[in-house]
Amino acid sequence: MPRTINRAGVALLPLLLLVATGCSVGPSQRPAVAYHDSEQQVAPAPQPPKPQPVPPLGTAPNDSLNWQDCTEQTRSEVGSLPPGMTFSCSRLLSTLDAPEAPERGTARNSLIRTGSGRVPLVVVGDVDGEPGTTFAARLATQLPQEVRNTYDIIGMDRRGTGESEAANCVPQQQREQVLGFDPRATERADLDRLLESVLAASQECLLKLDERLQAYDTWRTASDLEELRLELGVPKLHAIGRGEAGRLLTTYAERYPGGVGRFVIDGAPDPTRDSMGQAEHQAQTAEQTFDVFAADCVSRRCPLGPNPRQTVSDLVERTRQTALPGPGRQVPAGLVTRGILQGLADRNSWPALAEALTAGNRGDGTELAEFTAPLVTPQGVNPPWFDGDLITGCNDTTLRVPPQRSSEIAQDWTSRFPLFGGIAAQHVVWCGSWPVPQQPLPAPRRTDLPPIPVITTAHDPKTLALGTDHMADELPTGVLMRWQGAGHGAITRSTCITDAVSRYLVRGVVPTEGMACPE
Repeated sequence: MPRTINRAGVALLPLLLLVATGCSVGPSQRPAVAYHDSEQQVAPAPQPPKPQPVPPLGTAPNDSLNWQDCTEQTRSEVGSLPPGMTFSCSRLLSTLDAPEAPERGTARNSLIRTGSGRVPLVVVGDVDGEPGTTFAARLATQLPQEVRNTYDIIGMDRRGTGESEAANCVPQQQREQVLGFDPRATERADLDRLLESVLAASQECLLKLDERLQAYDTWRTASDLEELRLELGVPKLHAIGRGEAGRLLTTYAERYPGGVGRFVIDGAPDPTRDSMGQAEHQAQTAEQTFDVFAADCVSRRCPLGPNPRQTVSDLVERTRQTALPGPGRQVPAGLVTRGILQGLADRNSWPALAEALTAGNRGDGTELAEFTAPLVTPQGVNPPWFDGDLITGCNDTTLRVPPQRSSEIAQDWTSRFPLFGGIAAQHVVWCGSWPVPQQPLPAPRRTDLPPIPVITTAHDPKTLALGTDHMADELPTGVLMRWQGAGHGAITRSTCITDAVSRYLVRGVVPTEGMACPE
């Protein structure tokens, strides 16, 4: 059954705090008993389902989708392509399933495909990152040749992102105000101004999207993946999910266990913590990753000097008062901080990030603006990332933080996480005026799934390694793998991890539990 959400009506609900109260009577913990000839006998306990073996690859799909060449458009988005690599694009029609019209309506998802193996391998990424089609295309150019020869790599723009009926609904002024907001603001009066901007953005999205607003979430995106499997005509869905998309794959597994093929999760949010705990985790891991970036910067004698943290902290403090000039728009402290976070996600971008911060110290925000441009402004056919992140993030969580707590959280987190605690705290309060879903996303509990490799990265600015460890622990068939490197996601960045994943996807060789790969 689809999740249901209280009817939003014509206006968003007021700021709420979700308080869990009351008790319920659970099932008896005593063993089942049977009576026979007046003698009490203990019935044997039912055996839990056994983990499934690694699924076979399957045969070439009976594909009913209409694919059209889109190589040149893809080249313009991801840059140079390997010789001979081509791409085709299509649209997937699935059920919208809005709370006000369950199991009705149509959702349209944009798809991309490349490869020569004919067996589909679906790639999904973070909802707050580049569109899934772009991410899949970029990853496909870097995957081992044996994976591309075995599979067709298929990317999908998740609901409300990219070209999947994008949630391009936040007015530009509110988008810039929310993302550029002072990352060190801790006073209630200041934070109330942020909440006013978020409320204005939320109301505008409700007006533009109407019933579609509450249909953009991870629960329903899992049903899009199932519809994609059916349209491809394959018995099992093979997939890679990076970062927050790891939760999408576990949600799919809980809803459609019979469709789970060879899944790989490359970083994931901690399933044992709520959205506030996950935001706190992100602030913590971003700080740790910045320290690795700073040490790397010093070792390369980069222009940020002997103490990059202090240099950057001073830059953020200055831009709280006076934003940097950028190309067509200013770059205030909030965007400086978010630009750093974006740059930390790809270690190959660290030299460019150091140069951008150095330019910022000289009073030029042009290069820093490039890191945050996808969040704020359209990039070609793709809308700003912020809108889809806001909507899906708020639809996925039942947590609502009241305004009176915003100052308390901001003070605590900016004290413990000086660079990134403020923007993490702001994420938590974004959803205060949002309709509350009646149930959270399901925890990963299925025991009858195939082995699922779960990869942690030691210094991932978006997903704390400990949180991904917890995902591997909670997932009954999870197989933990560790990379000691830095950046968001290990596949294609670590040769050791990539080779192990390739062996699993192509030959069905399950990685060794707890295997660790050096940086």
